[in-house]
Amino acid sequence: MATPPTVRHAWRALTGLIVLTALLFGVNALGVYVFKGSSWAPELALDLQGGTQIILEANTPDGSAPTPEQMDQAAAIIRQRIDASGVAEADVTTQGGNQIVVQVPGQVDDETRNRIEASAQMQLRAVLYTGSPATSFVGEDGASTPYPTPDGSLNSTPTTAPTNGSDPAWVTDQLQAEFLAYDCASADNDPANAPADQPLITCDPTGTVKYILGPVELDGSSIDDATNGLVTTNNQWAVNLVFDADGTETFGKISQRLYGETAPRNQFAFVLDGVVISAPSMNGVILDGKPQITGSFTQETSKTLADQLKYGALPLSFEVQSTNSISATLGSQQLQIGLIAGLIGLLLVAVYSLVVYRALGFVIIASLMVMGVLTYITLCILAWRMGFRLSLAGVAGLIVTIGFTADSFIVYFERIRDELRDGKSITGAVEDGWGRAKRTIYISKSINILAAVVLYILADATVKGFAFTLGLTTLIDILIFILFTHPVLQLLARTRFFGVGHKLSGLDPEALGAVYRGRAQFRAPVATGKSGAQKRAARSRGEAERRQTIAERKQAELSTSSRSTKEAGE
Repeated sequence: MATPPTVRHAWRALTGLIVLTALLFGVNALGVYVFKGSSWAPELALDLQGGTQIILEANTPDGSAPTPEQMDQAAAIIRQRIDASGVAEADVTTQGGNQIVVQVPGQVDDETRNRIEASAQMQLRAVLYTGSPATSFVGEDGASTPYPTPDGSLNSTPTTAPTNGSDPAWVTDQLQAEFLAYDCASADNDPANAPADQPLITCDPTGTVKYILGPVELDGSSIDDATNGLVTTNNQWAVNLVFDADGTETFGKISQRLYGETAPRNQFAFVLDGVVISAPSMNGVILDGKPQITGSFTQETSKTLADQLKYGALPLSFEVQSTNSISATLGSQQLQIGLIAGLIGLLLVAVYSLVVYRALGFVIIASLMVMGVLTYITLCILAWRMGFRLSLAGVAGLIVTIGFTADSFIVYFERIRDELRDGKSITGAVEDGWGRAKRTIYISKSINILAAVVLYILADATVKGFAFTLGLTTLIDILIFILFTHPVLQLLARTRFFGVGHKLSGLDPEALGAVYRGRAQFRAPVATGKSGAQKRAARSRGEAERRQTIAERKQAELSTSSRSTKEAGE
Protein backbone atom coordinates (compact mmCIF):
# COMPACT_ATOMS: atom_id res chain seq x y z
CA MET A 1 0.00 0.00 0.00
CA ALA A 2 1.36 3.40 -0.99
CA THR A 3 2.28 5.85 1.75
CA PRO A 4 -0.31 8.66 2.02
CA PRO A 5 0.97 12.13 1.00
CA THR A 6 0.27 13.53 4.48
CA VAL A 7 2.53 10.91 6.04
CA ARG A 8 5.32 11.68 3.58
CA HIS A 9 4.90 15.39 4.29
CA ALA A 10 5.04 14.76 8.03
CA TRP A 11 8.27 12.76 7.81
CA ARG A 12 9.85 15.39 5.55
CA ALA A 13 8.98 18.11 8.08
CA LEU A 14 10.41 16.13 11.00
CA THR A 15 13.53 15.34 9.01
CA GLY A 16 13.95 19.03 8.22
CA LEU A 17 13.65 19.86 11.92
CA ILE A 18 16.33 17.30 12.80
CA VAL A 19 18.64 18.69 10.11
CA LEU A 20 18.05 22.26 11.32
CA THR A 21 18.77 21.31 14.95
CA ALA A 22 21.93 19.45 13.96
CA LEU A 23 23.04 22.44 11.88
CA LEU A 24 22.57 24.85 14.80
CA PHE A 25 24.53 22.59 17.15
CA GLY A 26 27.22 22.19 14.48
CA VAL A 27 27.54 25.96 14.05
CA ASN A 28 27.89 26.47 17.79
CA ALA A 29 30.38 23.60 18.02
CA LEU A 30 32.53 25.38 15.42
CA GLY A 31 32.35 28.51 17.54
CA VAL A 32 33.39 26.60 20.67
CA TYR A 33 36.13 24.32 19.38
CA VAL A 34 37.42 26.02 16.20
CA PHE A 35 36.92 29.77 16.54
CA LYS A 36 37.07 29.72 20.36
CA GLY A 37 34.44 32.46 20.56
CA SER A 38 31.27 30.63 21.53
CA SER A 39 30.12 28.66 24.54
CA TRP A 40 27.61 25.96 25.42
CA ALA A 41 25.86 28.38 27.78
CA PRO A 42 24.20 31.71 26.91
CA GLU A 43 26.08 34.81 28.00
CA LEU A 44 24.53 36.72 30.90
CA ALA A 45 23.96 40.47 31.02
CA LEU A 46 25.17 42.98 33.55
CA ASP A 47 22.27 42.51 35.96
CA LEU A 48 22.89 38.75 36.25
CA GLN A 49 26.63 38.40 35.76
CA GLY A 50 28.27 41.63 36.83
CA GLY A 51 31.07 43.17 34.81
CA THR A 52 33.42 46.11 34.52
CA GLN A 53 32.76 49.75 35.38
CA ILE A 54 34.81 52.55 33.81
CA ILE A 55 34.34 56.14 35.00
CA LEU A 56 35.46 58.88 32.59
CA GLU A 57 35.79 62.51 33.68
CA ALA A 58 35.42 65.30 31.13
CA ASN A 59 37.78 68.25 30.88
CA THR A 60 37.11 71.33 28.73
CA PRO A 61 39.95 73.37 27.18
CA ASP A 62 39.17 76.45 29.31
CA GLY A 63 38.42 74.51 32.48
CA SER A 64 34.71 75.40 32.50
CA ALA A 65 31.98 72.87 33.23
CA PRO A 66 30.78 70.91 30.18
CA THR A 67 27.23 71.48 29.04
CA PRO A 68 24.59 68.73 29.40
CA GLU A 69 24.31 68.65 25.60
CA GLN A 70 28.04 67.92 25.26
CA MET A 71 27.88 65.18 27.88
CA ASP A 72 24.83 63.53 26.30
CA GLN A 73 26.43 63.58 22.86
CA ALA A 74 29.68 62.13 24.22
CA ALA A 75 27.74 59.36 25.98
CA ALA A 76 25.86 58.61 22.74
CA ILE A 77 29.12 58.30 20.78
CA ILE A 78 30.62 56.00 23.40
CA ARG A 79 27.45 53.87 23.39
CA GLN A 80 27.64 53.58 19.58
CA ARG A 81 31.25 52.42 19.85
CA ILE A 82 30.43 49.76 22.43
CA ASP A 83 27.55 48.47 20.31
CA ALA A 84 29.85 48.37 17.27
CA SER A 85 32.30 46.20 19.22
CA GLY A 86 29.60 43.53 19.61
CA VAL A 87 28.98 44.06 23.35
CA ALA A 88 25.26 44.09 24.16
CA GLU A 89 23.32 45.11 27.27
CA ALA A 90 25.97 47.72 28.20
CA ASP A 91 24.94 50.68 30.34
CA VAL A 92 26.26 54.21 29.58
CA THR A 93 25.10 57.07 31.82
CA THR A 94 26.22 60.53 32.88
CA GLN A 95 26.64 61.59 36.47
CA GLY A 96 27.83 64.63 38.41
CA GLY A 97 27.67 66.90 35.38
CA ASN A 98 31.17 65.97 34.17
CA GLN A 99 31.44 62.16 34.37
CA ILE A 100 30.37 59.29 32.13
CA VAL A 101 29.90 55.89 33.74
CA VAL A 102 30.28 52.88 31.44
CA GLN A 103 29.24 49.46 32.70
CA VAL A 104 30.00 46.48 30.46
CA PRO A 105 29.02 42.84 31.16
CA GLY A 106 31.91 40.51 31.93
CA GLN A 107 35.56 41.41 31.56
CA VAL A 108 36.41 44.16 29.09
CA ASP A 109 38.97 43.23 26.43
CA ASP A 110 41.64 45.70 25.31
CA GLU A 111 39.83 46.54 22.06
CA THR A 112 36.61 47.52 23.82
CA ARG A 113 38.53 49.44 26.48
CA ASN A 114 40.32 51.43 23.77
CA ARG A 115 37.01 52.21 22.09
CA ILE A 116 35.64 53.56 25.35
CA GLU A 117 38.66 55.56 26.44
CA ALA A 118 39.79 57.04 23.12
CA SER A 119 38.49 60.38 21.88
CA ALA A 120 36.22 60.20 18.86
CA GLN A 121 37.99 60.90 15.59
CA MET A 122 36.31 63.17 13.08
CA GLN A 123 38.30 63.29 9.84
CA LEU A 124 37.70 65.00 6.54
CA ARG A 125 39.08 63.14 3.52
CA ALA A 126 38.68 63.50 -0.23
CA VAL A 127 36.86 60.69 -2.06
CA LEU A 128 39.05 58.88 -4.60
CA TYR A 129 36.83 55.96 -5.57
CA THR A 130 33.43 54.46 -4.69
CA GLY A 131 31.87 51.11 -5.42
CA SER A 132 29.40 48.50 -4.29
CA PRO A 133 30.12 46.42 -1.17
CA ALA A 134 30.44 43.24 -3.26
CA THR A 135 33.47 41.06 -2.54
CA SER A 136 33.05 38.72 -5.52
CA PHE A 137 32.60 38.88 -9.27
CA VAL A 138 30.73 36.83 -11.86
CA GLY A 139 33.05 35.02 -14.23
CA GLU A 140 32.51 34.05 -17.83
CA ASP A 141 30.99 30.75 -16.71
CA GLY A 142 28.35 32.64 -14.73
CA ALA A 143 29.71 31.51 -11.36
CA SER A 144 30.39 33.96 -8.54
CA THR A 145 34.07 34.04 -7.56
CA PRO A 146 35.44 35.90 -4.49
CA TYR A 147 38.15 38.46 -5.15
CA PRO A 148 41.50 37.02 -4.07
CA THR A 149 43.26 38.25 -0.94
CA PRO A 150 45.99 40.67 -2.08
CA ASP A 151 49.53 39.35 -1.85
CA GLY A 152 52.82 41.15 -1.43
CA SER A 153 53.74 40.98 -5.11
CA LEU A 154 51.44 43.86 -6.09
CA ASN A 155 52.76 47.38 -6.34
CA SER A 156 52.01 49.29 -3.11
CA THR A 157 53.94 52.49 -3.85
CA PRO A 158 52.45 55.32 -5.97
CA THR A 159 54.17 55.47 -9.36
CA THR A 160 54.32 59.27 -9.04
CA ALA A 161 54.32 61.35 -5.87
CA PRO A 162 50.73 62.48 -5.12
CA THR A 163 50.36 66.25 -5.13
CA ASN A 164 47.18 66.49 -3.02
CA GLY A 165 44.56 64.43 -1.22
CA SER A 166 42.56 63.87 -4.41
CA ASP A 167 45.43 62.67 -6.59
CA PRO A 168 44.55 59.30 -8.26
CA ALA A 169 48.19 58.30 -7.80
CA TRP A 170 47.26 57.24 -4.26
CA VAL A 171 45.34 54.25 -5.71
CA THR A 172 48.05 51.65 -6.24
CA ASP A 173 47.57 48.10 -7.52
CA GLN A 174 47.78 46.80 -3.95
CA LEU A 175 45.20 49.31 -2.72
CA GLN A 176 42.80 48.49 -5.58
CA ALA A 177 43.04 44.77 -4.83
CA GLU A 178 42.42 45.42 -1.12
CA PHE A 179 39.38 47.51 -2.03
CA LEU A 180 37.85 44.74 -4.15
CA ALA A 181 38.31 42.14 -1.39
CA TYR A 182 37.26 44.48 1.45
CA ASP A 183 34.19 43.15 3.29
CA CYS A 184 32.17 45.95 4.93
CA ALA A 185 30.59 43.47 7.37
CA SER A 186 33.84 41.91 8.57
CA ALA A 187 34.58 42.26 12.27
CA ASP A 188 38.31 42.39 11.48
CA ASN A 189 38.03 45.88 9.96
CA ASP A 190 39.62 48.67 11.98
CA PRO A 191 39.32 51.85 9.87
CA ALA A 192 39.25 54.06 12.98
CA ASN A 193 42.94 53.38 13.62
CA ALA A 194 44.14 53.80 10.02
CA PRO A 195 47.14 56.14 9.48
CA ALA A 196 46.07 59.74 8.85
CA ASP A 197 48.67 60.30 6.12
CA GLN A 198 47.64 57.29 4.04
CA PRO A 199 44.54 56.43 1.95
CA LEU A 200 41.66 54.67 3.71
CA ILE A 201 39.30 51.92 2.60
CA THR A 202 36.01 52.08 4.47
CA CYS A 203 32.20 52.02 4.11
CA ASP A 204 29.13 53.98 5.07
CA PRO A 205 27.24 53.00 8.28
CA THR A 206 24.78 50.78 6.39
CA GLY A 207 27.51 48.92 4.48
CA THR A 208 25.93 49.74 1.09
CA VAL A 209 28.75 51.91 -0.32
CA LYS A 210 32.49 51.23 -0.25
CA TYR A 211 35.04 54.04 -0.49
CA ILE A 212 38.71 54.71 -1.15
CA LEU A 213 39.52 58.00 0.57
CA GLY A 214 42.59 60.16 0.42
CA PRO A 215 44.70 61.15 3.45
CA VAL A 216 43.25 63.32 6.22
CA GLU A 217 43.17 67.00 5.21
CA LEU A 218 41.09 68.33 8.11
CA ASP A 219 39.93 66.92 11.41
CA GLY A 220 36.95 67.59 13.63
CA SER A 221 38.82 70.09 15.76
CA SER A 222 38.56 72.55 12.85
CA ILE A 223 34.75 72.60 13.10
CA ASP A 224 33.58 75.41 15.36
CA ASP A 225 29.87 74.74 15.00
CA ALA A 226 27.34 72.62 13.13
CA THR A 227 23.59 73.25 13.04
CA ASN A 228 20.63 72.02 11.06
CA GLY A 229 18.11 74.29 9.41
CA LEU A 230 15.49 74.63 6.71
CA VAL A 231 16.60 76.11 3.36
CA THR A 232 13.99 78.68 2.44
CA THR A 233 14.60 78.49 -1.32
CA ASN A 234 13.69 74.82 -1.68
CA ASN A 235 12.14 74.04 1.73
CA GLN A 236 14.64 71.23 2.40
CA TRP A 237 16.61 70.45 5.54
CA ALA A 238 20.38 71.06 5.49
CA VAL A 239 23.40 70.97 7.78
CA ASN A 240 25.36 74.21 8.19
CA LEU A 241 29.04 74.09 9.19
CA VAL A 242 31.34 76.78 10.56
CA PHE A 243 35.13 76.24 10.42
CA ASP A 244 37.74 78.02 12.50
CA ALA A 245 40.34 80.29 10.85
CA ASP A 246 42.77 77.51 9.86
CA GLY A 247 39.92 75.26 8.80
CA THR A 248 38.41 78.02 6.67
CA GLU A 249 41.67 78.51 4.78
CA THR A 250 42.25 74.79 4.26
CA PHE A 251 38.65 74.05 3.26
CA GLY A 252 38.70 76.97 0.80
CA LYS A 253 41.68 75.43 -1.02
CA ILE A 254 39.99 72.03 -1.02
CA SER A 255 36.77 73.46 -2.45
CA GLN A 256 38.72 75.13 -5.27
CA ARG A 257 40.34 71.81 -6.08
CA LEU A 258 37.20 69.68 -5.98
CA TYR A 259 34.74 72.05 -7.63
CA GLY A 260 34.25 71.07 -11.25
CA GLU A 261 35.67 67.55 -10.86
CA THR A 262 33.61 64.57 -12.00
CA ALA A 263 32.00 62.25 -9.48
CA PRO A 264 33.14 60.77 -7.22
CA ARG A 265 36.29 62.93 -7.10
CA ASN A 266 34.19 66.02 -6.42
CA GLN A 267 33.08 64.53 -3.08
CA PHE A 268 34.49 65.21 0.36
CA ALA A 269 33.87 62.62 3.09
CA PHE A 270 33.19 63.28 6.76
CA VAL A 271 34.57 60.24 8.58
CA LEU A 272 33.64 59.45 12.19
CA ASP A 273 35.63 56.66 13.84
CA GLY A 274 36.63 55.41 10.39
CA VAL A 275 33.07 55.28 8.98
CA VAL A 276 31.79 57.67 6.30
CA ILE A 277 28.77 59.41 7.81
CA SER A 278 28.38 61.83 4.87
CA ALA A 279 30.10 62.35 1.51
CA PRO A 280 28.57 65.46 -0.11
CA SER A 281 29.60 66.81 -3.51
CA MET A 282 31.37 70.15 -3.79
CA ASN A 283 28.90 72.35 -5.64
CA GLY A 284 30.83 75.60 -5.38
CA VAL A 285 33.97 77.32 -4.16
CA ILE A 286 33.56 78.10 -0.45
CA LEU A 287 36.02 80.61 0.97
CA ASP A 288 34.10 81.89 4.01
CA GLY A 289 34.41 78.63 5.97
CA LYS A 290 30.64 78.13 6.11
CA PRO A 291 29.73 75.21 3.84
CA GLN A 292 26.24 73.78 3.71
CA ILE A 293 25.46 70.07 3.30
CA THR A 294 22.21 69.33 1.48
CA GLY A 295 20.56 66.08 0.50
CA SER A 296 17.60 63.87 1.35
CA PHE A 297 17.48 65.02 4.96
CA THR A 298 14.60 65.09 7.38
CA GLN A 299 14.62 67.31 10.44
CA GLU A 300 15.72 64.36 12.56
CA THR A 301 18.49 63.08 10.26
CA SER A 302 19.87 66.57 9.70
CA LYS A 303 19.96 67.15 13.47
CA THR A 304 21.75 63.82 13.98
CA LEU A 305 24.39 64.62 11.37
CA ALA A 306 24.87 68.13 12.78
CA ASP A 307 25.44 66.67 16.25
CA GLN A 308 27.89 64.11 14.90
CA LEU A 309 29.87 66.80 13.10
CA LYS A 310 29.72 69.21 16.02
CA TYR A 311 30.71 66.75 18.71
CA GLY A 312 32.36 64.05 16.61
CA ALA A 313 35.79 65.19 17.71
CA LEU A 314 34.48 65.50 21.26
CA PRO A 315 35.32 69.06 22.30
CA LEU A 316 35.84 67.38 25.67
CA SER A 317 38.87 65.39 26.68
CA PHE A 318 38.28 62.47 29.03
CA GLU A 319 40.46 61.03 31.75
CA VAL A 320 39.87 57.56 33.17
CA GLN A 321 39.13 58.05 36.86
CA SER A 322 38.66 54.41 37.80
CA THR A 323 38.19 50.92 36.41
CA ASN A 324 36.49 48.45 38.74
CA SER A 325 34.87 45.07 38.66
CA ILE A 326 31.24 45.23 39.77
CA SER A 327 28.99 42.50 41.10
CA ALA A 328 25.70 41.58 39.54
CA THR A 329 22.88 43.92 40.50
CA LEU A 330 20.50 40.99 40.76
CA GLY A 331 22.86 38.05 40.81
CA SER A 332 22.51 34.34 40.64
CA GLN A 333 19.74 34.29 43.24
CA GLN A 334 17.40 36.31 41.03
CA LEU A 335 18.36 34.18 38.05
CA GLN A 336 17.48 31.06 40.01
CA ILE A 337 14.15 32.60 41.00
CA GLY A 338 13.45 33.41 37.36
CA LEU A 339 14.33 29.89 36.25
CA ILE A 340 12.19 28.40 39.02
CA ALA A 341 9.28 30.57 37.88
CA GLY A 342 9.78 29.29 34.34
CA LEU A 343 9.85 25.67 35.52
CA ILE A 344 6.68 26.22 37.55
CA GLY A 345 5.02 27.67 34.46
CA LEU A 346 6.11 24.68 32.39
CA LEU A 347 4.87 22.27 35.08
CA LEU A 348 1.47 23.96 35.25
CA VAL A 349 1.13 23.88 31.47
CA ALA A 350 2.10 20.18 31.47
CA VAL A 351 -0.41 19.31 34.21
CA TYR A 352 -3.18 21.28 32.50
CA SER A 353 -2.40 19.63 29.16
CA LEU A 354 -2.51 16.11 30.58
CA VAL A 355 -5.73 16.75 32.53
CA VAL A 356 -7.62 18.38 29.66
CA TYR A 357 -6.11 16.65 26.63
CA ARG A 358 -5.10 13.27 28.10
CA ALA A 359 -2.36 11.60 26.03
CA LEU A 360 -2.55 14.45 23.53
CA GLY A 361 -0.96 16.58 26.23
CA PHE A 362 2.33 14.73 25.71
CA VAL A 363 2.49 16.35 22.26
CA ILE A 364 2.37 19.76 23.96
CA ILE A 365 5.10 18.75 26.41
CA ALA A 366 7.31 17.37 23.61
CA SER A 367 6.78 20.53 21.54
CA LEU A 368 7.80 22.73 24.47
CA MET A 369 10.91 20.61 25.00
CA VAL A 370 11.92 20.92 21.34
CA MET A 371 11.26 24.64 21.49
CA GLY A 372 13.42 24.93 24.60
CA VAL A 373 16.33 23.15 22.90
CA LEU A 374 16.17 25.35 19.79
CA THR A 375 15.85 28.53 21.86
CA TYR A 376 18.81 27.58 24.04
CA ILE A 377 21.20 26.82 21.20
CA THR A 378 20.04 29.91 19.29
CA LEU A 379 20.85 32.12 22.29
CA CYS A 380 24.32 30.55 22.46
CA ILE A 381 24.95 31.33 18.79
CA LEU A 382 23.61 34.88 19.12
CA ALA A 383 25.89 35.47 22.10
CA TRP A 384 28.84 34.50 19.91
CA ARG A 385 27.90 36.23 16.65
CA MET A 386 25.95 39.29 17.88
CA GLY A 387 27.14 39.75 21.44
CA PHE A 388 23.65 39.06 22.83
CA ARG A 389 23.47 38.70 26.59
CA LEU A 390 20.55 37.34 28.54
CA SER A 391 19.22 39.76 31.14
CA LEU A 392 16.49 39.21 33.69
CA ALA A 393 14.13 41.05 31.35
CA GLY A 394 15.08 38.52 28.66
CA VAL A 395 14.34 35.65 31.06
CA ALA A 396 10.91 37.22 31.66
CA GLY A 397 10.34 37.23 27.89
CA LEU A 398 11.11 33.51 27.75
CA ILE A 399 8.68 32.78 30.58
CA VAL A 400 5.88 34.85 29.01
CA THR A 401 6.34 32.93 25.76
CA ILE A 402 5.36 29.70 27.53
CA GLY A 403 1.85 31.09 27.97
CA PHE A 404 1.66 32.33 24.39
CA THR A 405 2.80 28.92 23.13
CA ALA A 406 0.19 27.13 25.26
CA ASP A 407 -2.49 29.38 23.76
CA SER A 408 -1.50 28.25 20.29
CA PHE A 409 -1.75 24.58 21.25
CA ILE A 410 -5.19 25.15 22.71
CA VAL A 411 -6.38 26.87 19.53
CA TYR A 412 -5.12 23.98 17.41
CA PHE A 413 -6.40 21.12 19.57
CA GLU A 414 -9.80 22.72 20.13
CA ARG A 415 -10.14 23.22 16.39
CA ILE A 416 -9.44 19.48 15.93
CA ARG A 417 -12.06 18.66 18.55
CA ASP A 418 -14.58 20.89 16.78
CA GLU A 419 -13.96 18.96 13.58
CA LEU A 420 -14.53 15.68 15.47
CA ARG A 421 -17.79 17.05 16.84
CA ASP A 422 -18.72 17.71 13.24
CA GLY A 423 -18.60 13.96 12.67
CA LYS A 424 -15.29 13.85 10.77
CA SER A 425 -12.71 11.11 11.10
CA ILE A 426 -9.69 11.74 13.30
CA THR A 427 -7.28 11.97 10.35
CA GLY A 428 -9.63 14.36 8.58
CA ALA A 429 -10.12 16.40 11.75
CA VAL A 430 -6.33 16.82 12.13
CA GLU A 431 -5.94 18.11 8.57
CA ASP A 432 -9.02 20.35 8.53
CA GLY A 433 -8.31 21.56 12.05
CA TRP A 434 -4.80 22.59 11.03
CA GLY A 435 -6.08 24.34 7.92
CA ARG A 436 -8.39 26.51 10.00
CA ALA A 437 -6.33 26.91 13.17
CA LYS A 438 -3.11 28.00 11.47
CA ARG A 439 -4.71 31.22 10.20
CA THR A 440 -5.63 32.19 13.76
CA ILE A 441 -2.20 31.16 15.04
CA TYR A 442 -0.34 33.10 12.33
CA ILE A 443 -2.36 36.25 13.01
CA SER A 444 -1.81 35.95 16.75
CA LYS A 445 1.93 35.38 16.35
CA SER A 446 2.21 38.26 13.89
CA ILE A 447 0.73 40.60 16.49
CA ASN A 448 3.20 39.29 19.09
CA ILE A 449 6.14 39.86 16.74
CA LEU A 450 4.90 43.33 15.83
CA ALA A 451 4.57 44.24 19.50
CA ALA A 452 8.08 42.90 20.19
CA VAL A 453 9.57 44.92 17.32
CA VAL A 454 7.88 48.15 18.40
CA LEU A 455 8.89 47.57 22.01
CA TYR A 456 12.49 46.85 21.00
CA ILE A 457 12.71 50.05 18.95
CA LEU A 458 11.00 52.43 21.36
CA ALA A 459 11.67 51.00 24.81
CA ASP A 460 14.50 51.71 27.18
CA ALA A 461 17.62 49.53 26.99
CA THR A 462 16.56 47.62 30.10
CA VAL A 463 13.41 46.39 28.31
CA LYS A 464 15.03 45.54 24.97
CA GLY A 465 16.06 42.11 26.28
CA PHE A 466 12.41 41.27 27.00
CA ALA A 467 11.33 42.40 23.53
CA PHE A 468 14.15 40.50 21.81
CA THR A 469 13.53 37.15 23.51
CA LEU A 470 9.77 37.54 23.05
CA GLY A 471 10.15 38.08 19.31
CA LEU A 472 12.75 35.33 18.94
CA THR A 473 10.77 32.66 20.79
CA THR A 474 7.60 33.62 18.91
CA LEU A 475 9.36 32.91 15.62
CA ILE A 476 10.66 29.60 16.98
CA ASP A 477 7.14 28.78 18.20
CA ILE A 478 5.80 29.13 14.66
CA LEU A 479 8.63 26.97 13.35
CA ILE A 480 7.87 24.24 15.91
CA PHE A 481 4.19 24.18 14.94
CA ILE A 482 5.04 23.72 11.28
CA LEU A 483 7.92 21.26 11.62
CA PHE A 484 6.96 19.30 14.75
CA THR A 485 3.51 19.65 16.33
CA HIS A 486 1.38 19.24 13.19
CA PRO A 487 3.55 16.50 11.61
CA VAL A 488 3.54 14.52 14.87
CA LEU A 489 -0.26 14.72 15.05
CA GLN A 490 -0.49 13.62 11.42
CA LEU A 491 1.45 10.48 12.31
CA LEU A 492 -0.31 9.85 15.64
CA ALA A 493 -3.72 10.10 13.98
CA ARG A 494 -2.82 6.96 12.01
CA THR A 495 -1.88 4.92 15.07
CA ARG A 496 -4.37 2.52 16.64
CA PHE A 497 -4.45 4.33 20.01
CA PHE A 498 -5.26 7.77 18.61
CA GLY A 499 -6.89 6.68 15.35
CA VAL A 500 -9.78 4.85 17.03
CA GLY A 501 -10.29 7.65 19.55
CA HIS A 502 -9.25 5.82 22.71
CA LYS A 503 -10.77 7.32 25.85
CA LEU A 504 -7.32 8.35 27.11
CA SER A 505 -6.16 9.75 23.79
CA GLY A 506 -7.95 13.08 24.17
CA LEU A 507 -9.69 12.47 20.84
CA ASP A 508 -12.63 10.31 21.94
CA PRO A 509 -15.52 11.42 19.68
CA GLU A 510 -18.16 10.26 22.17
CA ALA A 511 -16.60 12.20 25.05
CA LEU A 512 -16.31 15.27 22.84
CA GLY A 513 -19.97 15.24 21.89
CA ALA A 514 -19.65 14.11 18.27
CA VAL A 515 -23.39 13.82 17.66
CA TYR A 516 -23.52 15.46 14.22
CA ARG A 517 -24.76 13.48 11.25
CA GLY A 518 -24.43 16.59 9.14
CA ARG A 519 -24.86 20.31 9.50
CA ALA A 520 -27.74 21.00 11.92
CA GLN A 521 -28.67 17.29 12.14
CA PHE A 522 -28.17 15.39 15.42
CA ARG A 523 -28.52 11.86 16.61
CA ALA A 524 -31.38 12.05 19.07
CA PRO A 525 -30.29 10.39 22.38
CA VAL A 526 -32.55 7.76 23.91
CA ALA A 527 -34.82 9.56 26.40
CA THR A 528 -35.67 6.61 28.68
CA GLY A 529 -33.64 5.50 31.65
CA LYS A 530 -30.83 7.06 33.54
CA SER A 531 -27.89 4.96 32.39
CA GLY A 532 -24.40 6.44 32.06
CA ALA A 533 -24.52 6.14 28.28
CA GLN A 534 -27.80 8.03 28.14
CA LYS A 535 -26.43 10.78 30.40
CA ARG A 536 -23.36 11.12 28.19
CA ALA A 537 -25.60 11.31 25.13
CA ALA A 538 -27.62 14.09 26.73
CA ARG A 539 -24.46 16.00 27.62
CA SER A 540 -23.17 15.47 24.08
CA ARG A 541 -26.38 16.85 22.62
CA GLY A 542 -26.17 19.88 24.89
CA GLU A 543 -22.54 20.46 23.95
CA ALA A 544 -23.37 20.26 20.26
CA GLU A 545 -26.27 22.68 20.61
CA ARG A 546 -24.12 25.18 22.48
CA ARG A 547 -21.55 25.13 19.68
CA GLN A 548 -24.08 25.79 16.94
CA THR A 549 -23.79 28.99 14.94
CA ILE A 550 -26.86 31.18 14.46
CA ALA A 551 -27.30 29.91 10.90
CA GLU A 552 -27.09 26.28 12.05
CA ARG A 553 -29.60 26.91 14.83
CA LYS A 554 -32.08 28.44 12.39
CA GLN A 555 -31.59 25.57 9.96
CA ALA A 556 -32.23 23.07 12.75
CA GLU A 557 -35.41 24.90 13.74
CA LEU A 558 -36.64 24.90 10.15
CA SER A 559 -35.85 21.20 9.84
CA THR A 560 -37.76 20.42 13.04
CA SER A 561 -40.70 22.57 11.88
CA SER A 562 -40.81 20.80 8.51
CA ARG A 563 -40.82 17.39 10.13
CA SER A 564 -43.63 18.46 12.51
CA THR A 565 -45.72 19.79 9.59
CA LYS A 566 -45.17 16.59 7.62
CA GLU A 567 -46.17 14.41 10.57
CA ALA A 568 -49.32 16.52 11.15
CA GLY A 569 -50.28 16.19 7.49
CA GLU A 570 -49.93 12.45 7.67
